[in-house]
Amino acid sequence: MSPSRPAGWRETTIRRVLRRLDRPAQADLGVITAYRDGTVTLRSNRREDGYTFSDTENGYQEVRPGDLVFHALDGFAGAVGVSDSHGNGSPVYHVCEAIDGCHPEFFAHLLRHLGTSGFLTTQAPSVRERSVDFRNWSTFARVPVVLPPPDEQRAIADYLDRETAQIDTLIAKQEQLVATLRERRKSLITRAVTVGIDPSAKLRDSGDPTLGMVPTHWTIKAIRRWFLSLDGRRVPLSSEERDDRRGPYEYFGASGVIDHVDDYIFDEDLVLVSEDGANLLMRSTPIAFAATGKYWVNNHAHVLRPLAGPVAYWANRLEAIDVAPLVSGSAQPKLTARALMGIRVAAPDSVEEQQRIAAFVHEKTAKIDALIAKTERFIELSKERRAALITAAVTGQCGVRVSA
Repeated sequence: MSPSRPAGWRETTIRRVLRRLDRPAQADLGVITAYRDGTVTLRSNRREDGYTFSDTENGYQEVRPGDLVFHALDGFAGAVGVSDSHGNGSPVYHVCEAIDGCHPEFFAHLLRHLGTSGFLTTQAPSVRERSVDFRNWSTFARVPVVLPPPDEQRAIADYLDRETAQIDTLIAKQEQLVATLRERRKSLITRAVTVGIDPSAKLRDSGDPTLGMVPTHWTIKAIRRWFLSLDGRRVPLSSEERDDRRGPYEYFGASGVIDHVDDYIFDEDLVLVSEDGANLLMRSTPIAFAATGKYWVNNHAHVLRPLAGPVAYWANRLEAIDVAPLVSGSAQPKLTARALMGIRVAAPDSVEEQQRIAAFVHEKTAKIDALIAKTERFIELSKERRAALITAAVTGQCGVRVSA
């Protein structure tokens, strides 16, 4: 710990201020999760996709509201807090009650600071890259801490609750703004590539419910009539092979650029479409993207050469397609080449019109992207300010007045 500490603060160890609880799991209770943002709550209060559930919950333990929960493998990254829920927690959690005048909310803030500042990584063995193992209670219990008197702990906890709540509210509003801007961006692109940018253009019923109304002068045909497939030229490289072949050329997979290697397969502008992965259904990131210059593509992305027109237009046009009905497989969703090439697409035959649409989309999205970047930077700075506020408070660098 620091060689100096504020007057009235004392140095001790975790075992003297926390008592480990060992309650058996209770039937019919939900799963409690300790998140890296310091929230400890029922998993159902946040999100459940991406998690697996155990019917037996072997080794799970009861967690009650007010318990201090420390994730023994993820606490170094901030996964520690006071539970707001009643449920069952993983055996990898230390579920504790505060003793000897220790205030749980204050102590949770302190432990998160010790974790994110890197101090906890010096107190336990490493089990994987950027992780430490505190599953042994004795290892965790001997970690040194510096604490103010109980009344000051409570005052600091109350102060942080007020101040961080204001920052969190501001961050939430900015995150909602980013989500709104992203949705606006997506809608703008979809409309531009599916009905064009000429408001006076006449529309006709395509006769295909997936296409709807389309400009009368646009052509509807399968992707195989718009593109040439170059899938046969793809070459996958294992992670070990890529490690031995580091270089300047982009290496594409289903999610875009995933690495860089010392050689290239393609030297032309092409459109890549994800072949497999959960993102085909979730669509949290693009599944179609333009690849330019010299690059390598593995067998997880379809490679398409437009028969005419700019890849910037075609990447956006294919991104606007709902491929979910055509995806096969549940464990590993897959969009086969046959399914992809058979998708019917409405588009202008005129390369000039395609270029106008691409230019329009670029101009409009550039403005939205700039606003998104500015907002995300504000969010980043707000989170840094929040962390600095907590650090200053739990280490005694800022005076928090104790009520008489």
